[in-house]
Amino acid sequence: MISLSSHVLDTTSGKPVAGLPITLTAPDGTSVSASTNEDGRCKDWADMSFDAGIYHLRFECDSYLRSTHGESFYPFVDIHFEMTEAGGHYHVPLLISPFGFSSYRGS
Repeated sequence: MISLSSHVLDTTSGKPVAGLPITLTAPDGTSVSASTNEDGRCKDWADMSFDAGIYHLRFECDSYLRSTHGESFYPFVDIHFEMTEAGGHYHVPLLISPFGFSSYRGS
């Protein structure tokens, strides 16, 4: 079984980002919108089931970064990644600041 979660952290403040909109797009083009909870986490992808393939997460960062830091170089961050049948749980964290971001496969 494949599962997916994400976590958004503001590296400038060292705090989780609550209420950040995220769109997940599956290999077949189906998409679902969600947002991070008060701890900056998201694992509620509605009724989407996960099969092997290349997925796309779009994190809508602009509003948060402008309201928190006064400016934003990135209106959104797109992360494409591949999930495999034997991959189990996938965790895709995003670390953001007004002028930088990074991501990795978490646990």
